Amino acid sequence: PSRCRLTGPAAGRQAGGRGGEADHRAGERRPGRANRAPCAATMKQKVLLMGSSGSGKTSMRSIIFANYLARDTSRLSPTMEVEHSHVRFLGSLVLNLWDCGGQDVFYENYFESQRQHIFSSVAVLIYVFDIKEATEKDYANYYSCLEALAQNSDNAQVFVLIHKSDIIGDPIERQRTFEERQAHVLERSAGIPVKCFATSIWDETLYKAWSAIVYSLIPDMEVLEKRLKKLCDVCDADEVVLFEHATFLVISHATSRTLGDAHRFEKISNIIKQFKLSCGKSMATFQSMTVSNGRCSAYIDVFTANTYAMVITTDRAIHPAVVHHNLASAKSHFDSTLQL
Repeated sequence: PSRCRLTGPAAGRQAGGRGGEADHRAGERRPGRANRAPCAATMKQKVLLMGSSGSGKTSMRSIIFANYLARDTSRLSPTMEVEHSHVRFLGSLVLNLWDCGGQDVFYENYFESQRQHIFSSVAVLIYVFDIKEATEKDYANYYSCLEALAQNSDNAQVFVLIHKSDIIGDPIERQRTFEERQAHVLERSAGIPVKCFATSIWDETLYKAWSAIVYSLIPDMEVLEKRLKKLCDVCDADEVVLFEHATFLVISHATSRTLGDAHRFEKISNIIKQFKLSCGKSMATFQSMTVSNGRCSAYIDVFTANTYAMVITTDRAIHPAVVHHNLASAKSHFDSTLQL
């Protein structure tokens, strides 16, 4: 059995927007919520999203941050030059996202007349390759991006997404192709640390990659993880997971015992995000959910102003009210940390 708590127009939270999205953005502060910590100074992080034209950059950005459904991304137009967007994440962290058009003529400008403008003050470079159609030109552009970063933002982190993995149906062939592409990328990375992910807009792999990217930008993670571990112990839980409120990307987690599915976090992100969008079509806003079966119970609820928490328990003696009470009591201890 499962239970969901939704709020609708009668509660003053009318939903709407493109693709049935709830009418709010990452980290948006809604009026009428009491006991909120004062807003910290805004911390902007410049993120470059680059790759060849048609590799899927804008589609993935729209799914994660603009609440598009995967099927709706076919309506998106190709990016021309650079599209800028500011995404507020966890209160005061702002992702200054530069979605760079992938046509050859734009790359000539990026590497020549706009080189310093594009590649200075970069926190993260995300480079996207089409898993089936990556060419030597794509790898050459990737290497040129790394050269430009070394000159202008030598502390930038680099993530490579081998995208559209869903077009390879056989899982063994998909993994083999990913490893081949990853090897090509690493050969051309000139010793720079690079994290590679196989991704698709049609499954949870997109959330795994973007959760890792955002995780790398959040300061003081050690403090947050210690507090999550303490919360996990207090709740006598098997696991506690923290999600960002609007995107449902995983921020961090604490686990008290070994759990089987290594991909459980991104699967839950994908499932709940899709459910939230479905709620929007019914003019309601998702707030909480309880799911129980013979083995465990999962409680998902609003935690701080910018996060959801999920608590997993296998002890049938733990009453749901105790879990919710512990979450409510812990909020004040997390507010300052999650305001960055």
